[in-house]
Amino acid sequence: MIRGLRRESGFTLIEIMVVLVIIAILGALIGPQILGQVGEARIKATRLDLRNLSTALDMYQMDNFRYPTTDQGLQALVQKPGLDPVPRNWRAQGYIRGGTLPDDQWDNPYRYRQPGDGGRPYNLYTLGADNQEGGEGEDADFSIWNLD
Repeated sequence: MIRGLRRESGFTLIEIMVVLVIIAILGALIGPQILGQVGEARIKATRLDLRNLSTALDMYQMDNFRYPTTDQGLQALVQKPGLDPVPRNWRAQGYIRGGTLPDDQWDNPYRYRQPGDGGRPYNLYTLGADNQEGGEGEDADFSIWNLD
């Protein structure tokens, strides 16, 4: 008895190449939209962080009748400052839930200066993704005073 040759089933190289080309085209079309959403999510999270830090600064000011100095910085929200003016009514648990300051969405510390520009009590901001002044989109500077 002679047995016939069995044909093995599987994908041909051409079929695999066609599938890879389709995946590459879909990635090229959809990828930028997804990445754009990630950038927008980072901007929204930065705005939320700035609002939360601003609220913590306001609570500090209500307890201590002044905002932290530039030298005391945002660290005054998680650890009682030892620099003058030492706050007399500093909350033992601090002003930030969790006891650690957040970094911005690009892993840079938020910046704080007191007094602020233009008669504002303080400046609270980040320089964005490029960590340099100016820019647009994710590279823009984000301040508590220009969240919109």
